[in-house]
Amino acid sequence: MLLFDAHLDLSMNALQWNRDLTRPLEEIRRREAHLTDYVDRGRGVCSLPEMRRGNIGLCVATLIARYVAEGNPLPGWNSPEIAWSVTQGQLAWYRAMEEAGELVQITDRQRLNRHVELWRNDPPANSPIGYVLSLEGADSILTPHHLQRAYAQGLRVIGPAHYGPGRYAPGTGQDGGLEPQCRELLAEMRRLNMILDVTHLTDEGFWEALDIFDGPVWASHSNVRALVPHQRQLADDQIKSLIERGAVIGAAFDAWMMVPNWIRGKTKPEDSGLRISWIAKHIDRICQIAGNAKHCGIGSDLDGGYGTEQTPTDLTSIADLQKLVDILDGRGYSRQDIESIMHGNWIRFLNEAWSS
Repeated sequence: MLLFDAHLDLSMNALQWNRDLTRPLEEIRRREAHLTDYVDRGRGVCSLPEMRRGNIGLCVATLIARYVAEGNPLPGWNSPEIAWSVTQGQLAWYRAMEEAGELVQITDRQRLNRHVELWRNDPPANSPIGYVLSLEGADSILTPHHLQRAYAQGLRVIGPAHYGPGRYAPGTGQDGGLEPQCRELLAEMRRLNMILDVTHLTDEGFWEALDIFDGPVWASHSNVRALVPHQRQLADDQIKSLIERGAVIGAAFDAWMMVPNWIRGKTKPEDSGLRISWIAKHIDRICQIAGNAKHCGIGSDLDGGYGTEQTPTDLTSIADLQKLVDILDGRGYSRQDIESIMHGNWIRFLNEAWSS
């Protein structure tokens, strides 16, 4: 079944982890097995060939570069200007992948629907993967003019926050509302008809953003707080508000977001009993709140700074996301609802958002 994954940090993996995502997954793992700079070395699950094997013909792919002020212990860049330059380098990688025929950028309804038709009709084995460009954390947007430049380069989605303090909004692990300049950012996003990604916003920031921004909204990779209590997850009242706004919520496959009581760096997948089927509990909850399956999707966040040390035991490749089809079928979901969750809801959302 066609799969649309709404959150993949492809360029970060290419430039920061130095992974050649055009190569077979086992080769990528082998080339970095001796490295110790990141905990997931030799454990990655994502590559472009594996995406094709899993029929992941569409994705939302990110730019990401955090600005860190002095004293901020998180990894990042020491000035917003450096962060902007890093995202421009990441964009250059996407362009190189387009020139190589590996990727194709999706920026409007016509390109979207043409690409969907390609992937629904037995595409050639080397067909390019379509990507919608998103910015995770808005620190690198220096001015409204830079946002306009980014839009001209194909940027269509922004999540103002990531982890920790942010120039526009505090993120996961922080408290408080939006920074004053975020109002200007959201106003310019609305003028450009961009999508607001509420993932990683604080609770205060979430409600402020929904109050200020009346354009298209989604949560690209967020799970359910009622099942895994943490600020990073969405509370039921937030889910209800997103449903009222017509949003889609992407299920994330980072283990600590799937199962309660996971301790990052200590809990192991084999000790927790975590399997892909756990994500169906999060999907069920959202569907029960909505009364339908129109607001769930996949936003796996696979290889978003972690690998198989922090994925379900039955997920060793991004292609294993296809197992969710049988899991949902076994839970009584109709074929139409499964197709909606795997790809249809994101496609419908983008068609509606880009209709103006």
